[in-house]
Amino acid sequence: MKNVKKMVVAVVLFVAATAFVNAQSKVAHINVQQLLSEMPEMKAAQAELKKLEETYSADIEASVKEFQNKATQYQNESPSKTREENEKRALELQGFEKNIQEARQAALGEMQKKQAELFQPISERAKAAIEKVAAAQGFDYVVDASPGLSLIVAKGKDLLPEVKVELGF
Repeated sequence: MKNVKKMVVAVVLFVAATAFVNAQSKVAHINVQQLLSEMPEMKAAQAELKKLEETYSADIEASVKEFQNKATQYQNESPSKTREENEKRALELQGFEKNIQEARQAALGEMQKKQAELFQPISERAKAAIEKVAAAQGFDYVVDASPGLSLIVAKGKDLLPEVKVELGF
């Protein structure tokens, strides 16, 4: 009877210990910013955005130069023009300046829209790879270890190398 009690106690302790171990979650970390910045698709997207930005900048710069030339011309010609003509020219310059500001705002909006359009599929692909690697290695949680996201200690498993392999780079 004494042996049966010892056996029961041993089994209960074994089950409790097993349950405790199984209850603990496995946690890994990854620097998502680093992963995204190293993805070839991200580099291509950034190059495309840079090209688009340069196009918008060149267009706006040309408009600014045209505005400055017109303003200089109008200023030089103002003594020889009537007050009504000068007021009309001033209104024209104000409209031109307003158009330049609107073009800047539109360009900024288009850049943000294009960035979201380009980056979303890349982010989704990275997330899917992170989830696949984490599931394959049995991790319950993966914490983003990017700088500034309040990860204090990162002694756990770093999934960055495996996720890069999963993504093919």
